[in-house]
Amino acid sequence: MNTSVTVNTDSRGVASVCLNRPDKHNAFDDEMIARLNTVFSELADDKTVRVVILRSEGKSFSAGADLNWMKRMASYSHEENLRDARLLANMLKTLNTLPKPTIALIQGAAFGGAVGLTSCCDIALASPRASFSLSEVKIGLIPATISPYVIEAMGARAARRYFLSGERFGASKALALGLISEIFEAEEFEVELQKLIDTLLLNSPQAIVQAKRLVADVARESISNELIEETCRRIADIRISPEGQEGLSAFLEKRSPTWIEE
Repeated sequence: MNTSVTVNTDSRGVASVCLNRPDKHNAFDDEMIARLNTVFSELADDKTVRVVILRSEGKSFSAGADLNWMKRMASYSHEENLRDARLLANMLKTLNTLPKPTIALIQGAAFGGAVGLTSCCDIALASPRASFSLSEVKIGLIPATISPYVIEAMGARAARRYFLSGERFGASKALALGLISEIFEAEEFEVELQKLIDTLLLNSPQAIVQAKRLVADVARESISNELIEETCRRIADIRISPEGQEGLSAFLEKRSPTWIEE
């Protein structure tokens, strides 16, 4: 049984996905990547899941690529490397497009591909002791597969610096760059996480799905008559949807909507 990633879902529909190789600083290999892809795909399809938390055991969030995996990759052919890269790319895409709110908890070092995981989540909370590095250039490589998500999260200007230098930077810098959302001390981590989960659970599940899709679609487009018309269509569609009708009725009647458990 593959225990490199564990999943627990509570009665509220909050799923915690945990990287579980603390002795290896949660470094990932092809088996962990395959497991993560399966887990994210299953959570995406599970209608009982409302929120997904990505966290890890031990003092590191993830050290990036596992050393033994890197040794194997060094002897791969071009086709084998391409196939291997596609597995990681597919896992990242699955996380990035997962139709539920995703929250990353970064308690320590997040290097290489772990910065990609962080960037693919909607919200990232970090400890002051968290640190980040895109150190691929130090070993003659580039952060290619994670680049679409990291550049979207921290911007092209910052990516130029950190892709080229491989510097290690802390939580405060990551916050300033937009890579993470907030910084909390360890004793505040769980309290603040629960506050955020409670806030998300008050919102319409279907509206959350559509809002996440809206950001992804609109962010890449220039403002045009076609885009404006598309946004008009989307608000019209959701206003007449079952949850849209229930939400509006509940607001006007000063009651809780049916998706909120009393």
